[in-house]
Amino acid sequence: MNFRIADTFRASLAKLTANEQKAAKTTVFDLQVDPSQPSLKFHRLDRAKDPNFWSIRASGDIRIIVHKTKADFLICYIDHHDKAYDWGERRRLDKHPKTGATQLVEIRERVQEIPVYKQVEMEVAQEAPQPSPSGPALEGKTSEDLLAYGVPQDWIHDILSANEDQLLEIVPHLPQEAAEAVLDLAVGNTPQMVAVADGEEGFEHPDAQRRFRLFTDEEELSLALDYPWEQWTIFLHPSQKRFVEQDYNGPARITGSAGTGKTVVALHRAVVLAKRNPDASILLTTFSPALADLLQIKLNRLVGEGSDFSKRILVRSLPDVAVDFYAKSQGNFVVADDEYVRSTIAEAIKETGSELSPVFVWSEWRLVIDAWQVDSLEAYQSVPRIGRKTRLGAKQREQVWEVCSAVRDRLDAARRVTWATAFTRVTEGLRDTGERPYDFVVVDEAQDLGVAELRFLAVMGDTSQQALFFAGDSGQRIFQQPFSWKALGVDIRGRSNRLRVNYRTSHQIRAKADILLPDEVSDVDGNIEDRTGTVSVFNGPPPGIVSYEDNDAEIEGVANLLIELLKQQFLPDEVAIFVRSEAQMPRARAAFKRAAVDWTELERTSLAPPGKVALATMHLAKGLEFRAVIVMACDHNIVPLADRIESAADESELEEVYNTERHLLYVACTRARERLIVAGVGPISEFAADMSLESEG
Repeated sequence: MNFRIADTFRASLAKLTANEQKAAKTTVFDLQVDPSQPSLKFHRLDRAKDPNFWSIRASGDIRIIVHKTKADFLICYIDHHDKAYDWGERRRLDKHPKTGATQLVEIRERVQEIPVYKQVEMEVAQEAPQPSPSGPALEGKTSEDLLAYGVPQDWIHDILSANEDQLLEIVPHLPQEAAEAVLDLAVGNTPQMVAVADGEEGFEHPDAQRRFRLFTDEEELSLALDYPWEQWTIFLHPSQKRFVEQDYNGPARITGSAGTGKTVVALHRAVVLAKRNPDASILLTTFSPALADLLQIKLNRLVGEGSDFSKRILVRSLPDVAVDFYAKSQGNFVVADDEYVRSTIAEAIKETGSELSPVFVWSEWRLVIDAWQVDSLEAYQSVPRIGRKTRLGAKQREQVWEVCSAVRDRLDAARRVTWATAFTRVTEGLRDTGERPYDFVVVDEAQDLGVAELRFLAVMGDTSQQALFFAGDSGQRIFQQPFSWKALGVDIRGRSNRLRVNYRTSHQIRAKADILLPDEVSDVDGNIEDRTGTVSVFNGPPPGIVSYEDNDAEIEGVANLLIELLKQQFLPDEVAIFVRSEAQMPRARAAFKRAAVDWTELERTSLAPPGKVALATMHLAKGLEFRAVIVMACDHNIVPLADRIESAADESELEEVYNTERHLLYVACTRARERLIVAGVGPISEFAADMSLESEG
């Protein structure tokens, strides 16, 4: 008998208390060992439409709903007695008549006309809902169209009759592939058909494998039950699976909006490479130590801490990798951070008697000279200044170079090294020796790579066509200016794929956050990211955009929001507050104190301990997710940050400041799964105002 677990079980398990989860896991282990043992008392769900649904007592009032036949034993759901029985009585396990995929189908019922953010109440009805005056959202589509995409027959009449609002209430009740297809059709997209090989029906169908997992040993089952809310560790979307397992003939990249699973793909890609290449060394990396810590945690959850795969996949941030290689060849170094370099530029300008603006020289140093590691006046005269609209003649470049050359001398004398210089020296060393410490490199958050970092990766990636794999989103680029990857030897044209299904963020939050970004983003090499067509698979309340009269009013308002969220059964560690920078931290701390809730300020590990609300700057929000997020202190002079606007050296840099500030707010907003509140003291940020005006229009 095949022993399987459905994604609906893991999702429902995550909602139980720790003691209830422990008892549930013990029962599931017993079921895997021997489902027929007498101590496991089965009770048939007499009122269920599917006669193969049964209930098993896990503890007290907790019941596990299973579906069992002679060939298959499926763990479906867990909850308190009445809710568990209600769930089982309203579902059946079917093989779809068109696609052949096994589905848990919710019995067709009428969705009550209530706000979409409340718990959806259902009641059995014989008649489909009548279309509203706004007209059907899928006008022109037919039953055959929907069947082709895996929509259960029970729901087709409802869907074809529904307007846009009704459709958003219906899709959470559909199998995932059907929900995604319906949402795609509603926004004018053509859903992708899943490629199916011969014999892939029932549980073997790719769509079925994204919700049902076959378990053959206790260790694998234990790992799956330890983190029931992390569905990505077990159930991959077919498109994700294809990108993970594909053989590429050069560097490849996965893109997608926040919440579409890019990090998921990167993690699984690293594991697949480890499985296919038992003797290979694999680096799983990203641009910051905090994100690398999160990657390590997620890798351990995927393959098990201490497993062979976790030992062969090294998880390190790129700065830490550079430090390691630099130390081996040249010894330790002291980083010349931005503040140190700025002060050095001021000293060099004074020393040379230059009349150049320190702001302009810093900009030219950061974006051109240090970024591209320009080492001579001749090189500076010829380097392409991509995105720099201020034209410089030969005489002006001589003046800039005189100052920057003096800066270089001062840094060398102080034995200070910029990160770009450190990566360049490491890269040159690898070129000279021919050493390649890693056979494969998988990079997460690749949009924030710098020039010197990509040069380093390009050298590391010359071992094979499969050596480099990137995951990132241009809409979340907050640290680097765009530049040509192709010019540095990393050409991903023709091998860039986009994920379009958002699992983390509700439809309402995603739609609101998308207002912050353009529909289309193109890079320097001509690769175009079409950001339209992304769909979220669940609904939630509309985000709140709130403007307060003064700081104290905002502190009081945010404190009340925190209290209300915790009353609504949000656990403290499921809630976070993000602010633009350290300067706004006191406002958030004051809100925590007024609400009398425990909180923790996230640092490198970026994980909140149980029982505490998280507080962090927007830059540390990358890679995180919470059920509820409050983005606080979004005043007009804070987002975008006034200091950055004032320090822009030319028109192009000012445009880049606005772009990255929008990206930063987008990152913070899209950490929220179900609830989002953007708050500030009036006049509120123009970006937040844009989001608010869109909803009013």
